Amino acid sequence: MAAVTTTPEVAAPSTPQRENRLVSGLRVARELPVIPLLVLILLLAIPAIFANQLAPHSQRIGVLDDAKLPPFWISESFEERMVVQRADRNRLDVEIGLSNAQRKVERGEATILVGGEDGEVNPGDTLRFQARKGGSMEYPLGTDKQGRDILSRIMHGARISLMVSSLAILLGGGLGTLLGMLAAYRGGKTDSIIMRIVDIKLAFPSILLALVLVAAIGAGFTTVIVVIAVLLWARYARVVRGEALAIKQQDFIDRARVSGASNARIMMRHIFPNLVNTVVVLATLEVGHVIILESTLSFLGAGIPAPTPAWGVMVADGRDLITTAWWIFLFPCLAIVLTVLSMNLLGDWLRDKLDPKLRNI
Repeated sequence: MAAVTTTPEVAAPSTPQRENRLVSGLRVARELPVIPLLVLILLLAIPAIFANQLAPHSQRIGVLDDAKLPPFWISESFEERMVVQRADRNRLDVEIGLSNAQRKVERGEATILVGGEDGEVNPGDTLRFQARKGGSMEYPLGTDKQGRDILSRIMHGARISLMVSSLAILLGGGLGTLLGMLAAYRGGKTDSIIMRIVDIKLAFPSILLALVLVAAIGAGFTTVIVVIAVLLWARYARVVRGEALAIKQQDFIDRARVSGASNARIMMRHIFPNLVNTVVVLATLEVGHVIILESTLSFLGAGIPAPTPAWGVMVADGRDLITTAWWIFLFPCLAIVLTVLSMNLLGDWLRDKLDPKLRNI
């Protein structure tokens, strides 16, 4: 008669265990940085992934007749200015020079509201300019000087920022982590050479070095990623080296070495897993830094080339219109500030949760 074998049943978690897990989950949920996460999800993640579906207009093509339309809450308005013989630079908001006023009347851009008995513009007259169009929900955040929808461009700009930061951190962080582990584990001349290169790199101003590299390679999407990766790797190498030196002194590293494990296996199977928390926290904190770098390079004309809607390019487009069309400059700036601030807050929270020292363990 054949023996019948039975498989042992796995005991289901008891009710107290499930309750403890639920309580732990609720405690972690309450401690989450809710506002930074919402900002990142609504301002960065969702627009970056679904920009083609969510953007109401094209990010590259605009309507010139709708150029410089204000946000939806600003209504149509007239503008009136007094005419003077010579305009005072400090009072251009209320006065207009005589020659400039005459040209605007001849072009039909303004009418004489007060004065002008002889049909000519004279000092002391008052001009009423054509009504400035008000905003509408068709362009909720207004349009730029080429009639392109600012909201649509901000959405597509989020995709550029997310792609640049992800690829640059992956490339620069991976290189810096590898070199940091190698310097800590090998020591001696290898450590000295790598760390001296790190010191030289950190001694250069980041923006100046980036501009030199862009001038040598040429502006473009790939160039920006490579340049930012070159700027980032030294930070990772220094931080990872410090952590790896402490891990190298642990007993389990000696046991792995005695058991015959190769150097590569020790670094990848024993040292690197203990560095993951540090690398993740550093990567989270560096996202904001990368977005600032990319925006700065684009603002200076050395980053993502126009008409690609990078946030830095949008800020550069609106810098000459701050007094007349402030929304072109303001909303991309707000997107940069909110994203960077939220990433920094999220990075600080992750550091508190993943660092055993800060958890008093």
